[in-house]
Amino acid sequence: MPENATHRLTAGTAALLVIPPLMWAGNAVVGRLMQGVVPPVTLNFLRWVLAFAILLPVAGWVLRRSSGLWPHWRRFALLGLLGVGLYNALQYLALKTSTPINVTLVAASTPVWMLLMGRLFFGAAVSRRAAAGALLSLVGVAVVLTRGELAALAGVRLVPGDAWMLMASMVWAWYSWLLVRPPAQGYPSHIRSDWAAFLLAQMVFGLGWSSLMTGGEWWLLAAAEGPGPAIAWGWPLMAALLYVAIGPSLLAYRCWGAGVARVGPAVAGFFSNLTPLFAAVMSALLLGETPRLYHAAGFVLIVGGILVSSSGRRG
Repeated sequence: MPENATHRLTAGTAALLVIPPLMWAGNAVVGRLMQGVVPPVTLNFLRWVLAFAILLPVAGWVLRRSSGLWPHWRRFALLGLLGVGLYNALQYLALKTSTPINVTLVAASTPVWMLLMGRLFFGAAVSRRAAAGALLSLVGVAVVLTRGELAALAGVRLVPGDAWMLMASMVWAWYSWLLVRPPAQGYPSHIRSDWAAFLLAQMVFGLGWSSLMTGGEWWLLAAAEGPGPAIAWGWPLMAALLYVAIGPSLLAYRCWGAGVARVGPAVAGFFSNLTPLFAAVMSALLLGETPRLYHAAGFVLIVGGILVSSSGRRG
């Protein structure tokens, strides 16, 4: 295939790239709906247990002793910690006190954290245009965090959920850099080229981390509220688990990988910024949380900053 064809955006590719932000927005709304139904870290653990069970028949070969995974277990353990154990657990924690719109807008700043982390820890050069775009996006995040009152920025007190989501965005930036700049030995090519095997290799270690975090959550809840966490088992929880295990965990991952392979990460990255828009629509329909003017202003600034950073760069 010619090089320019790799970056041609067709209707089919656009449809592929719209699915992940739709799933991610739904993940934020479902995480908000499940507050009070299941503890957030436990929700993350149950999500990945179910996703693991669904993916096991497809990619279970990667767990065999001869698959080539186990000599590189440290690298996959770190990916599992960041991508499976931490990121969504922090997001579900954020949704206890923050709205899906806020959470997805703060998450939209991830490219900025990737830029800063790349410069500080991976030796990636930062152009003036990229720095200007990062500054613009950070102003957009500040607009969201201060609820549009930038004059009060010096004395602002973050809602705990906003702080959790900032931490989650940094975790995802680190995870993304480990994918782009893996250790010197890299990841086994036959595993890396199979999306299901690569994800399952991370899951097996991520579930270990997540089980430890869930045990810690149960211990803290027992100390504060009595024996054991309260989980409201029933069809709402089961439906939510099926959605977050299949949609954001598997379908979005697969569609995103296929879309990026077709058009490259630069073009695909712009589609991720649809997540706050989808979250705003879903929140209005399902949660009654109407978007405010500062949400729109923050979205424009964040996306504008990413556009400025990306302009002039080749895909």
